[in-house]
Amino acid sequence: MSRIGKLPINIPAGVTVTLKDNVVSVKGPKGELSQFVDPSIVVNINDNVITFSIDENNDTVEQKQKQAFHGLYRALVNNMVVGVSEGYKKEMELVGVGYRVSNQGNLIEFVLGYTHSIFLQLPPEIKVETKSERNKNPYICLESCDKQLLGLVCAKIRSFRKPEPYKGKGILYVGEQIRRKSGKSAGAK
Repeated sequence: MSRIGKLPINIPAGVTVTLKDNVVSVKGPKGELSQFVDPSIVVNINDNVITFSIDENNDTVEQKQKQAFHGLYRALVNNMVVGVSEGYKKEMELVGVGYRVSNQGNLIEFVLGYTHSIFLQLPPEIKVETKSERNKNPYICLESCDKQLLGLVCAKIRSFRKPEPYKGKGILYVGEQIRRKSGKSAGAK
């Protein structure tokens, strides 16, 4: 049995959860999400609590895979419940001379030291806010109810200029520490 899969999910006030044809739909004040659940996992919704159990009679999937699905689908549904009730937020900053960011609606423009600007059109589920203040690094704040989509977009943005260990330049999450390397000058003695 999965330790994560055994944990029940409490449904907060203002959130409705429905199950139809192995698809769990969650609706709340921040949005609406749905997730397919493998038939080898049984989902029970009783008294504002969602529980997951393994269907031992279903032989389409081997036992080890059922146990993996048990924890996986519980975590995915929990992320959906938290997302539609509270939402998720990721903050990033651009570290480097001349790095800039601006947005018009969901279209973000990055100036990252390349010969051209990079434009990224965000999905409508994500809200974006950018700040560029004097003597501070440019800042991006992304908010969404979908944790997977938010992580995917942040990884895409980060891939434009990954943080490098010598000067510490790149696109970082706020509060992230980069392990710095000393470079060539430290070894020449």
